Amino acid sequence: MRFATSCCRRVVAVALISILLPVHHLPRAWADASATAVDPSAPPTLKAHFVYLGKKYPEPVPLSLLDKVLTDEGVQGTRVAIKENNMTGRLIGHQHDISEVVLEADADVVAKARELFKNNEKLIIADLEHEDLLAVSDLPEAKDAIILNIRDSDDDLRQEQCRQNVFHLPPSWAMRADALAQYMTWKKWRRWLLVSGQGKKDLQYAAAVRRAAAKFGNKIVDEKTYKFDAGSRRTDSGHQQIQTQMPLLTQTSSEYDVLFVTDAEEAFGDYLLFRTFDPKPVIGTHGLVAVGWHRSFEQYAGTQMQNRFERQAKRAMTERDYYAWLAVRIFGEAVLRTNSADVATLKAFMLSKDFGVAGFKGVGLTFRTWDQQLRQPILLSGPRALVSISPQDGFLHQHNQTDTMGFDKSESKCRLSS
Repeated sequence: MRFATSCCRRVVAVALISILLPVHHLPRAWADASATAVDPSAPPTLKAHFVYLGKKYPEPVPLSLLDKVLTDEGVQGTRVAIKENNMTGRLIGHQHDISEVVLEADADVVAKARELFKNNEKLIIADLEHEDLLAVSDLPEAKDAIILNIRDSDDDLRQEQCRQNVFHLPPSWAMRADALAQYMTWKKWRRWLLVSGQGKKDLQYAAAVRRAAAKFGNKIVDEKTYKFDAGSRRTDSGHQQIQTQMPLLTQTSSEYDVLFVTDAEEAFGDYLLFRTFDPKPVIGTHGLVAVGWHRSFEQYAGTQMQNRFERQAKRAMTERDYYAWLAVRIFGEAVLRTNSADVATLKAFMLSKDFGVAGFKGVGLTFRTWDQQLRQPILLSGPRALVSISPQDGFLHQHNQTDTMGFDKSESKCRLSS
């Protein structure tokens, strides 16, 4: 009777795996699970421990009341993923655990990271901004760690400021701009009005847009900078102020097809829709956006993923939630496939041709060896529905079509050293 119960558990577990992941992305270690599975009640033969390291940075208040201020963004993704890791890991005697370390905004993340590294915590999911990410990765104790960046899209982190121990999951600004540029080229909407904010991330994205325009043969006909004070937007007459500001901001003598906005700091972007001087589409950080994940995405079993997350978090999955989830799955995939928790073994596998993680995007996701950026299709979504997925058909590459977005090997200024 006990043997029959154990066998039933294995059959159910294998069935659950096939539901959770597309068949062509199942790890080889699971291919013969019915033959190699261990008793789920037996002690684990291998334990792997990950750390989610973040800070409570000040977040911009969403422009729309429909978007609530979130205090658990990112970490909720890890909670869903660790359950999935263990659901499959139990088949072969693996146990995965994660510690959540979220510091106050004024806390010393470097001191905390040094403490973690000294305790041999070397598998880090970093929900950190640019300066903190570099400070942590540059610690001598971090030299042999694997740090997965799930937050920052800064191109410098993939270029001159790249680090051998840091892997990047979110698309860079260049990848996002290229994804939209390909679609604009396909649509033959080649003339762009660029409107940017004054924040650091706004300017970074704007620089990537200029690069994308030149790369794909499009033209920025004029540039504008948002300098108004939108502080009174929620007063009784706030809509009147915005209704006056936006046409003034977007008035130009140059003919253009689309307005490309870079407002990553959430100061004004939502207010451009239906308020521009000329009746033109809005793309960029608002309107049609280029993102790694969107709450409207339902292809490639995305609906099931969204539902699992919503049951856990009681809200929709954000892009940062998705990359936190994916970070745990990347570590889990590497551990399962190598049957090891050794950092050097895992890193070598993650950069090998054998690595690929299922991310509900129809293809296995892999890392570029020259800058350790995750290759991935990028979603082009409106506020409520998917519009397209880049790379677009017709944009070819000699090795991997997703490398048409962002900095290819020949363009990279990253010089990794071990």
